[in-house]
Amino acid sequence: MTDLERAVQAIEQGLRTATCIKGRPQERMSLRERMAYFHVPGFSIALIDQKEVAWTRGYGVLEAGGDRPVTDETIFQAASISKLVTAMVALSLVEAGLLDLDADVNNMLRSWRVPENEHTQVHKVTLRGLLSHTAGITVSGYRGYPSGAQLPTLLQVLNGEAPAISEPVRVMQPPGTAFRYSGGGYVLAQQLIEDVTGRPLADLAQEWLFDKLGMANTTFEYLLPEAYLPQAATAHGDNGEPVPGKWHTYPEQAPASLWSTPSDLARLAVEVLKSYTNESNIVLSAEMTRQMLTPQVGWVGLGFPIIEMDGWTRFDHPGWNEGFHSLLVGYPGTGQGLVWMTNGENGKLLGQEVNRALAGVFGWPGYRPVEKPVTRVEPAVLVQYAGKYRFVDYPDYCAQIIKDGECIFLQETPGGLRFQLYPESETDFFSLDRPEQIIFIKNDTGKVEAMMIGKNSHLERVA
Repeated sequence: MTDLERAVQAIEQGLRTATCIKGRPQERMSLRERMAYFHVPGFSIALIDQKEVAWTRGYGVLEAGGDRPVTDETIFQAASISKLVTAMVALSLVEAGLLDLDADVNNMLRSWRVPENEHTQVHKVTLRGLLSHTAGITVSGYRGYPSGAQLPTLLQVLNGEAPAISEPVRVMQPPGTAFRYSGGGYVLAQQLIEDVTGRPLADLAQEWLFDKLGMANTTFEYLLPEAYLPQAATAHGDNGEPVPGKWHTYPEQAPASLWSTPSDLARLAVEVLKSYTNESNIVLSAEMTRQMLTPQVGWVGLGFPIIEMDGWTRFDHPGWNEGFHSLLVGYPGTGQGLVWMTNGENGKLLGQEVNRALAGVFGWPGYRPVEKPVTRVEPAVLVQYAGKYRFVDYPDYCAQIIKDGECIFLQETPGGLRFQLYPESETDFFSLDRPEQIIFIKNDTGKVEAMMIGKNSHLERVA
């Protein structure tokens, strides 16, 4: 059996949870079984081997309750993978002499200017900083607009003016000093691109990337063109119900509005892999591609996060819009990679199980399940954790801790999936299905006042 055949078998029958309990054998599960468990109606994947798209397949349906199957031509919202396309367009303009990576963007902007403040006195905002998330720009991400909502212009998004529902784009730390993930920075990059060229970003991406790379099922138009509607997957919430209006709209094109397929995005990843070794330069030169894949301040290159682990180097980028999750991965050293896309809010968890299955075939580091011991915690202690918690960085989103019998469960949305939590200690817990550690935080009197989900999600108790 070839590695590719083993990989397909692993995808379909060898999924593995994030965590396993020490002393218990870990079960291998089927993709169909886990799609049902996570309420994910559709899943599509492309594998890259030897710098070629080696295999693609779709599973499930475009919309729960329907019978239209996911195929290689089914398009999904790629969400933050949009940033990779924007970066490649911007770097193409740098190579064409129309943009400068290290110049003050205010010297090139025409329609809008970065407001000066104490953070811009010494270091200015540059395109290099915008693409690498080191320009100190606010607004980490965008929530999208429900069907029928009034949509803002790009300038209204930058200014945080109605009908925009996001904060204004501003500099909140000295540029060039630290990594801070910023969708707002990519909105600014879009304005820069459009000011310098006088053309919409969507048109430039179509001409310079999609047409050249044969990405026939990809568009940067945030209002999905009618021709694409029959092949568009519907977004689904945590409980598996379709999102009202089928999906949210993201007028913030550069960071969030891309529609594509795993096959098309794999073609983009293949071009990056080949350009890196100077085997193909359809979009960028080898020199520019290597610069794109070189970490700047921190671990992100120019659009592409770069992960170094156990002697392996990979570029990868996840995507998350309301009801859609996706991931693009490439390994320059081996010419391997993958792209998967889903139309369910739990699609990230499903996709991570696929990653673990494939890591067992190809030896990719960083995806292996973690083995943890379980300790005994008295029910009287567990009941203290039950209640409602609100995400500090996303106050519109809440999670609940529910006590049921002698167990507690994490549920992030009403009616959504419950994840059983297992105790490592009296305050530290884990779920088999999620990779994050859950830590309960008590005040000086011993009252539970907050919870951490992973290293970055801080939730305050509200009930």
